[in-house]
Amino acid sequence: MTDHHMTDRPLPDLSVPDSPAPDRSVPDRSVPDPHDSRRQVLYWRLLARLFDPEEQATLESASLAVVEDIGLPPALLDPQASVDSIVQRHPELAPEFDSLMLPEPEPESGPEASGGGRDRAAEVRRAALVSKVLLNVFASGTGTVTAGQLARWQSDAGWLERALGCRPGELRGGRAGRGTAGHGTTGAGVSPTGTGGPGTTPDLSRLIPAIGPELGAIEAELVKRMHLREVLSDPRLAAQLTPSMSLIEQLLQDKDNLSGVALANAKNLIRRFVDEVAEVLRTQVEKATVGAIDRSVPPKRVFRNLDLDRTIWKNLTNWSPEEERLYVDRLYYRHTTRKTTPQRLIVVVDQSGSMVDSMVNCTILASIFAGLPKVDVHLIAYDTQALDLTPWVHDPFETLLRTKLGGGTDGTVAMALAQPKISEPRNTVVVWISDFYEWQTEPLFESMAAIHRSGAKFIPVGSVTSSGRGSVNPWFRERFKDLGTPVLSGHIHKLVHELKTFLT
Repeated sequence: MTDHHMTDRPLPDLSVPDSPAPDRSVPDRSVPDPHDSRRQVLYWRLLARLFDPEEQATLESASLAVVEDIGLPPALLDPQASVDSIVQRHPELAPEFDSLMLPEPEPESGPEASGGGRDRAAEVRRAALVSKVLLNVFASGTGTVTAGQLARWQSDAGWLERALGCRPGELRGGRAGRGTAGHGTTGAGVSPTGTGGPGTTPDLSRLIPAIGPELGAIEAELVKRMHLREVLSDPRLAAQLTPSMSLIEQLLQDKDNLSGVALANAKNLIRRFVDEVAEVLRTQVEKATVGAIDRSVPPKRVFRNLDLDRTIWKNLTNWSPEEERLYVDRLYYRHTTRKTTPQRLIVVVDQSGSMVDSMVNCTILASIFAGLPKVDVHLIAYDTQALDLTPWVHDPFETLLRTKLGGGTDGTVAMALAQPKISEPRNTVVVWISDFYEWQTEPLFESMAAIHRSGAKFIPVGSVTSSGRGSVNPWFRERFKDLGTPVLSGHIHKLVHELKTFLT
């Protein structure tokens, strides 16, 4: 797209009539609405900037006129201005960015249903704000990226997630925004690390393409374009970095080449990320369904366990009609003790380069389950060699530092470590997390089928990410299905539910 192409076509008249239009029950569609023309100019500029880094002078001047006329700051059109900086100067805009891109409910009847009652002026304002967020996130440029530029992009991506009604970091996967371990939200803050929009997280699964993986891919590309070792060697620059799954992957792959200040800063970033993800996963474990009630244990006779409905029902024979009073000669209490037999959890994780999300999430998840009573957790990581990480399973930070991402995949070496740990199959669950693109497919599957037939619970998982995406070898997927142990969906919520149900 070039300047002369844009100037060959005259732009529509953007002026608003001074006098109000005559009242008509049916809008005159033959007269173009100036608000529609303004909105089109803003979206044409958005498309032009996304697909061509060169500035289109005609579109820029027309967009500036629109933005100034509707009372928005011209900084919205500045590619170098982050959403954070705009909101800091104009805090009244923060509520407008929250849930900005969520669809509004369609009216069933009335003038709004036919489009006649739409607030077209508000749509123009919304177009200007949406354009700012989308351009800052998806027009990421080329060349070397500084720590400040990465931090700004992460901040702007947080604002995009808030505009979609999510918590910052939620769509990119791996962590939620700070202070948002729960599912609820408490109102909008100014910083993109705040709580996000009001209400519950919307269903964005029908977005085409899925926006979460796209955001993660952009962030990963920015991290690769950054001179990470030089940044880590400078405490001032390292302090600007925000932990993310993409950054943690690079740190884990490069940690053996770091030393001194750079290594200390890398460890600090990994520790921060681990703590943030652990807080979210710990909440999910606590909320998951637990084991069956153990009715062989007498209920504890305290007020919070009092079964009031049952107590009234059982004592109805003591009702005195004359006194209109119910005499209670026995109290009934609810059983709250749950069955907790000793269980062994064996987690086997593919640590090849494509499984970094799973390695991080499962390492943290294993440490959380290791803290539950009567649960014996073992952790094995493998690529072409296997590593027993059980001695460090209680500390996910130390565990991750001992992993080495990358390489091929040979699950038989991990199976050689896992099988001797299954001493009581009926009280053992084996979770195998991989994309199952293996070198030795038949021998590995036969070993997995043998574990299943022994009575142990075998759970194959395609991947474990916060967004639930992942790829699984179709050969393994079909055979697991025939075995009666279908591959679990990659969403971590489902794995938490499966493990909590079996282990408690």
